[in-house]
Formats: sequence, C-alpha cells, structure tokens
Amino acid sequence: MTAISIIGSGNMAAAIGTRAAKHGHTIELMSRNTAKAQALADQIGNGATVGTFGAAPVGDIVIVAVLYAGAVEVVAHFGDALAGKILVDITNPFNADVSGLVTTAGNSVAQQIAAAAPEGTQVVKAFNSIFRGVLAQDRPVDVFFAGDSAEAKAHFAAFVESLDMRPLDAGGLEMASVLEWAGILLVGLARNGAGFDVALGAEVL
Repeated sequence: MTAISIIGSGNMAAAIGTRAAKHGHTIELMSRNTAKAQALADQIGNGATVGTFGAAPVGDIVIVAVLYAGAVEVVAHFGDALAGKILVDITNPFNADVSGLVTTAGNSVAQQIAAAAPEGTQVVKAFNSIFRGVLAQDRPVDVFFAGDSAEAKAHFAAFVESLDMRPLDAGGLEMASVLEWAGILLVGLARNGAGFDVALGAEVL
C-alpha cells in the first residue's frame, strides 16, 4: 500500500480518505483550513496526517477534492510542488440547477488543471460519477476514469483495485468532458426515481 495525498477536507475528501485508509493506505490531508483537515484526519484515523497546504504532497497520487471553481487555482498555488505527481480531478462543474455543465467539450476542469500543472504532472479524471455516500459504503462499484498517460493510469487503476472497486478506462483526457456529463446523468437518475444510493456501472455481455 502507499501514501495518498488529498487536497481538500470536505465530504468527498472524507469518503475517499476513509475508504483508502480502511484498505491500508496512509492518508495525508492538505487544506487551507488546517483545523478542519486535522478534525478529518482524526475522524479517518489509521495514521492519517495533515500536511502543509502548498507544500510538496507525500503521495504519488494527489486527489484534488475541492469545488470545481477553485480547482485550477489550487493547482496553480501548489505549482512545482506537484511536479511528477498524478493529479486526480474529481470535480463536477455543474451549473446552478445541475441541468448542465459550465465547461465545454475540450475545456473540462481536468484539461484546465493539466494546463495549469507543472511539467511532468499527469492528470486523471475520476470519482466524479460516484456519490460520496456510495463511496463511503465500501461497495465494489465501477470507477470510470480518463487520462493521457498510460503509466499514470496503470498506477491509478491499481489504487482503485486496492479499494475493492473496478477501474474502467474511458480513454484520453479529452474524455474528461464525457465523464463530467456522466455526473449529470447520475444526478438525473437519482432525482427521477433511482435515489442517491445508486452507481453507474458497465456490464460485459
């Protein structure tokens, strides 16, 4: 198992961090709100620590678990501290009534993060089409992801498998826009009868 760094201290940071810690990973939390990060680290337990916001993360995999509107700015703030890391963008750039996206094809948040990240950093889009409650339940669900680096995706896929989930590679980072729309699909299903205890998946027939 390995160290995983999470930038953020909200609900998704809690869900992913708790699940990863349960499966043997060491969690480092990094947040502008140090007190909130420390409270979450205490909640997660299992050796979870709090790192300095803006410093080099301990983990090779760094999960960007902040609201989409601040994601690019956060990556720019960390700057060269992220060089060589795998950045996992979990954001959903929903519009105000969650009927669509504020991003456009070819300009997903993941692609914006990739443009802002230092050289040698690889970006993977993932986890945005899974409700935090489902993640927290530790169920063996599918994780759709996209990225341009085969090496980074292989590393990320191994991490996903270690959490008892199935990684499903959707292609290059240009597919991040499709995954953002998958988040809209998930919300639509939840609002129209499926409820929020639901997950998207694929079945080989």
